[in-house]
Amino acid sequence: MPTPFSTVVRHSWPWLLAGSLALSPLVSAAQTKSIRHSPPLRESAPKAAGVSVQRLARIDTLCQEAIRDGKIPGVVALVARHGKIVYHKAFGMADSEAGRALRRDDIFRIASQSKAITATAVMLLWEEGRFRLDDPISKFIPEFKNPQVLKSYNEQDGSWTSDPAKREITLRHLLTHTSGLGYGVIDGDPKFRAMYAKAGVVDLFTTEAVTIGDSVKRLAKLPLHHHPGEKFTYGEGLDVLGYFIEVVSGMPFDVFLKRRLFDPLGMKDTGFYVPAEKASRLVAVQKPENGKWVRYPVTFYDPEYPIKGAKSFFSGGAGLCSTAKDYATFLQMFLNQGELGGVRILSRTTIQMILQEQVAPELLGGPDKYYSLAFGVVTEKGQARGGEGSAGTFDWGGYFNTQYFADPQENLIGILMKQTQGGNDDTSWKFRLLVGQSVDN
Repeated sequence: MPTPFSTVVRHSWPWLLAGSLALSPLVSAAQTKSIRHSPPLRESAPKAAGVSVQRLARIDTLCQEAIRDGKIPGVVALVARHGKIVYHKAFGMADSEAGRALRRDDIFRIASQSKAITATAVMLLWEEGRFRLDDPISKFIPEFKNPQVLKSYNEQDGSWTSDPAKREITLRHLLTHTSGLGYGVIDGDPKFRAMYAKAGVVDLFTTEAVTIGDSVKRLAKLPLHHHPGEKFTYGEGLDVLGYFIEVVSGMPFDVFLKRRLFDPLGMKDTGFYVPAEKASRLVAVQKPENGKWVRYPVTFYDPEYPIKGAKSFFSGGAGLCSTAKDYATFLQMFLNQGELGGVRILSRTTIQMILQEQVAPELLGGPDKYYSLAFGVVTEKGQARGGEGSAGTFDWGGYFNTQYFADPQENLIGILMKQTQGGNDDTSWKFRLLVGQSVDN
């Protein structure tokens, strides 16, 4: 059975239909119906949602000026309030070299915006009583038993020494980037970049025939940045959890997301890989060069990974592609306390727990934001600084210059989709401010 973005039946999963799913009826079932029935996101006049048309027009000016000034080649911007899309426009070019204009339904590599989706998938299984968040990951992936913390590293031969970690890595550590795992090729510490490369750990975007299971098992043999739970280190925890979902659910990660999240929410354009019939909608990654925007070259990754290569690596931390409307749909489910279109994805109590503080602001470097189980969350001090939204607003972004936020107090969503590397882009903070100032009731 084909999914919209990959092939379900693979030689690497010969047991898929042979019995694993039969032993897991909860996993194979669709999401439950809800007593509530919030309508799907739909376009509406701004006035009906308490938003000013004139003030929204300032977003037009922002986007047009950013393109005119060469800060970005193109952008799709979306604003929704009270479940109604009040602004959804495309500006500029999807591919400047090819002369292709950007469209509202174009598909973007959302990179780290994948993390919140993976965290949500973990919580789907948590609600079924499959595990506790403070269970050690080694209970499910034995290779992580007895983790080690880096003590010394020899740059000459790549050898290293370590000390035993004070505690096991838990699922909560992985969800909150406090496990001590690093991020390989984009890690801030060159020692870890070298160790991950030598071990063959795949961090992000690849066209190679590798699976998350292969990469995660290699990762498990390497030392940690620090003892689990003691610091916030942005890393591959959500990739480990992607494989964890495969182990617990008994199905490939991409299939699980499609059946349990994307199909129930109607997110038809979200997945790890883009099929041939949608390839023309994939936005090019672009960079500024001699006053023009050109396609980003192959570096440690091939920018065309969503439409070429093996298409077998389902990165829970950075691998998904999506549209502005699909991602807004995902966020609206959170604002609706776990329900959308009469489908209950997560309970209200689970949504509330996910958004609670898990990593204190001081570990993130300032008082304005804490980290929850899936998002960065604005604190009261962050609200007081201005431009970030109400306290409780949750957000994150992606490596290719995409951003989102959702404000529960105002029932307000802002999505800004771009695909760039380099440049001098200041649209993110300006867009967020302009979305907030458009509220008119």
